[in-house]
Amino acid sequence: MDLPTWLVVESYCVPNFDSPSVFARILDKNKGGHFSIMPTVPFTVKQNYLPSSNVLQTKFMNEQGVASVTDFLPRPSASISPGKPLLPWLIRRVECIRGSMPLMMQCAPAFNYARDTHTTELVPDTSIPPTEGSKPSSHTHAKVAFTSSGGFTLDLRYIAEKTGDAAEVPSVALGTLDLTSKGHKGLAAYAGLQLSEGQAVTFVLRTPPEDGHVAPSLGSGPEAINKAELERKLIAPLGAKRSVQDPFLTKELLHSLLSTTNRYWYEWIRHSTYTGSWKEAVHRSALALKLLIFEPTGAVVASPTFSLPEFIGGTRNWDYRASWIRDSSFTLYALLRLGFTHEANAYMEFIFERLRNKNPDGSLQIMSYDAGGKDLEEIELTHLDGHKGSKPVRIGNGAADHIQLDIYGELMDCIYLGQKFGKPLSYDDWVLVRELVDFVVANYTQPDLSIWEVRNKKRHFTYSKIMLWVAIDRGLRLAEKRSLPCPNRQRWLSARDELYEEIMNKAWNAEGKYFGQSYEETAVLDSAVLIMPLVFFMHGILKTPERGGLTSNNLVYRYDTNKSDDGVGGEEGTFCLCTLWCVEALTRAGEYDKALLPRAVSMFEVCSAKHGM
Repeated sequence: MDLPTWLVVESYCVPNFDSPSVFARILDKNKGGHFSIMPTVPFTVKQNYLPSSNVLQTKFMNEQGVASVTDFLPRPSASISPGKPLLPWLIRRVECIRGSMPLMMQCAPAFNYARDTHTTELVPDTSIPPTEGSKPSSHTHAKVAFTSSGGFTLDLRYIAEKTGDAAEVPSVALGTLDLTSKGHKGLAAYAGLQLSEGQAVTFVLRTPPEDGHVAPSLGSGPEAINKAELERKLIAPLGAKRSVQDPFLTKELLHSLLSTTNRYWYEWIRHSTYTGSWKEAVHRSALALKLLIFEPTGAVVASPTFSLPEFIGGTRNWDYRASWIRDSSFTLYALLRLGFTHEANAYMEFIFERLRNKNPDGSLQIMSYDAGGKDLEEIELTHLDGHKGSKPVRIGNGAADHIQLDIYGELMDCIYLGQKFGKPLSYDDWVLVRELVDFVVANYTQPDLSIWEVRNKKRHFTYSKIMLWVAIDRGLRLAEKRSLPCPNRQRWLSARDELYEEIMNKAWNAEGKYFGQSYEETAVLDSAVLIMPLVFFMHGILKTPERGGLTSNNLVYRYDTNKSDDGVGGEEGTFCLCTLWCVEALTRAGEYDKALLPRAVSMFEVCSAKHGM
């Protein structure tokens, strides 16, 4: 059976965003690995996030019954559970809420991008607390233990329960399933479920902590006493001892985790200061952006997925599980304007750590992994079929060492906004910023590969020149508004003005009356130039590709790949970012030409519907 993408955990990399995948069925439907819970009879489906939360709920419905699957990654709430550990678990709760429903759970890991073999064992689950009167060693409750040939381990546990007026707790029998005929390199786990109204089963997938059953020393003092009291009440029932990282698995704990996770997201989104139109869509986008943040370092990844095609069947399939300076700056710009200064300050710390470890020539690497690693060697995984046959599947990113000079503008704009809404610059950090602007002034005349990461030749891209101007301009503004020492102020001023004049003279297409993609190709339109919200070049972009523009059905392409050789080949679809740039440009221009505002609204609503905002 070809399982629908949105009913299955098809992409899962742990413990970090850039870690090798455990599930990657989205890139190979046979052997990529998956974790599915779905009915074994015909059904219709509805899926949504719980309001103001990143808890996902899927409902399966037919004439005989309705069942729901609730998926979440637990987060402790600072207000009601301070001091609770962050448990790195994937929790999937399936519950029958009307009638009855037969379902099948399959957990089929494919470790290390489906390259490693693994063993699968059914073993006693010692995290289930012993019942009153039983011996702690007499466990009949089983769990599944997966161990890869590379030494990575997972276990799959469950809790069955009844709610309301259900007659009894549902029966769960875990078993193993041989999927080697499809290319799997180890056995999967499965469980057939026959649920009636009020019955529920919660599955928990995790990397088990080492020696998790041993209670560590808590030390002394008020903090240790509070922690000990928390462990006594919630984590060590019946006198048995376990660590806070490996608590007893009970239905009470699972209910608490779901409740506190929802509370965490409610409390987080309440910090938003946004009061404008489309508030629900804006908040849903903010919740999605929050999921892209690697909290140990503050890094923001471009995407949690890798090698999904820009065009089905095409070759533009890149790994985006890294933190691009450019993309992160866009993300932090959005979060800052919405009032989420904590995330902005954390990202600034990540960025200034990068500034302290610049390349020998003073430049910055355009991207790094979430923990700060710079080695992003690009590798093709030829054993995977690709999403709907879109090959090759890639991990790593060969653009990591590209010269993309626009990143300095996005970064400086982000730092500038951070000064307005976030944490003030220290003197030491200002010195790092000065060095950054000095590098820009010394290199603004150089060509680069720019925002779209072309893979053939460097050019004087208009977008990069605009952002280099932004970098110098924001440095000057910071120095002036904060009265910061700026020994090279005159050089910065001169470079900024010269660059402005150069863009106006060399990027402008006088015949078409728009700014071209580069000094070398002014006849090629590029939606990145929408960063300049001016009326006279937008009219060209708003035409369809057949008429020389970049807009199709109110969605905007990056550029015409038939006119601009980027060294990649293949087709691509429209870009959400480019469409939203166009919306903003139309909106700004609409202050002077009111006829443009309805087009901006229409374009935004089409984009929102297309991307499920």
